[in-house]
Amino acid sequence: MAAPGENLRINPDRLWDSLMDMAKIGPGVAGGNNRQTLTDEDGEGRHLFQSWCEQAGLTVAVDSMGTMFAQREGTDPDALPVYVGSHLDTQPTGGKFDGVLGVLGGLEVIRSLNDLGIRTKHPIVVTNWTNEEGTRFAPAMLASGVFAGVLEQDWAYARTDAKGKTFGAELERIGWKGEEPVGSRKMKAFFELHIEQGPILEDENIDIGVVTHGQGLKWLQVTLTGREAHTGSTPMPKRRNAGLGMARVTELVHEIAMDYQPDAVGAIGHIETYPNSRNIIAGKTVFTIDIRSPDKETLDEMDERIRDGVATICEALDIAYEIEQVGHFDPVTFDEGCVAAVRGAAERLGYSHRDIVSGAGHDACWINRVAPTAMIFCPCVDGLSHNEAEEITREWAAAGCDVLFHAVVETAEIVA
Repeated sequence: MAAPGENLRINPDRLWDSLMDMAKIGPGVAGGNNRQTLTDEDGEGRHLFQSWCEQAGLTVAVDSMGTMFAQREGTDPDALPVYVGSHLDTQPTGGKFDGVLGVLGGLEVIRSLNDLGIRTKHPIVVTNWTNEEGTRFAPAMLASGVFAGVLEQDWAYARTDAKGKTFGAELERIGWKGEEPVGSRKMKAFFELHIEQGPILEDENIDIGVVTHGQGLKWLQVTLTGREAHTGSTPMPKRRNAGLGMARVTELVHEIAMDYQPDAVGAIGHIETYPNSRNIIAGKTVFTIDIRSPDKETLDEMDERIRDGVATICEALDIAYEIEQVGHFDPVTFDEGCVAAVRGAAERLGYSHRDIVSGAGHDACWINRVAPTAMIFCPCVDGLSHNEAEEITREWAAAGCDVLFHAVVETAEIVA
């Protein structure tokens, strides 16, 4: 495959303007975005994206999980398409770039090809995956998980939000339930541009992260059951304190993660305590443990050590425990050929780059199971994401999209 010339670049101002225009939909209270999946704001953002795609000459299709596919035809009707994209949904207090950069960066690739009159052998498809964030309907990466055959569609439709509304009903309500069967598409490759969501690239003054692996993840939900009692009149030795148990498990998780540096991480996330009264010793706590590593053996060892440690802690405190695995995916190794295309593009364009492991889950992690896949990272200020203060520069966005442009076009093959 011939590589595009280094003079081929996207239009950075148009990309930035598109990001800012999308950010006007579902504005957050502190300058970011609240465009959670299958809300009215999500529907409005989808309509804007669809209009931009149609203006660029793309044909938009929607599958039965609501994922949008906007296709630019290639010269060979039998050639497998090259896919590019990410997601438009956000956290409740999300930023303007997480996910959105990958979708609108893909659109900018198409617009730039149109500007330059370049045709490709393979079609190019810009994708907006439904419910990547998983905030309103757990788990994350729901639609791409169904696409990859990891999750069942009926199970996904039955996911409920905090108000008891189901994913399937809300998908129909906002009018984005398509007819196309999920997973019926075949891909030559998939590329996802994303902000790093970590501090490494900015700290090292690196333009591009060439993502070689994605961390494996396990989410454990732990329930500790002690006994509610008056905080003032219950002697310390007589207490069965579920809150103390949670505190000790929190420290345990941190210690275990530190034993597997530099790449492993772990923390306590969602926490509930009962009865949650200032003068009652907690009789029950429910909390989640999030552990991640790019090495499966390490991830499994961390899991085993946590389970053993919880048992020891609870025995010492005379409290009961339950542990349920509520989320999991194995570490991901991205396709060597796609990764090489990203690395080559960064070198050709003169951008500084380094190999990097993704600490977060992305739709690319599931799609990697069914197609050759790679990711591109650009820096974000202070590594901050899932926060309304999330920020990138116009130059970082342009560099990431330039690399995306070259990797996608090289893979899709320019027609002379």
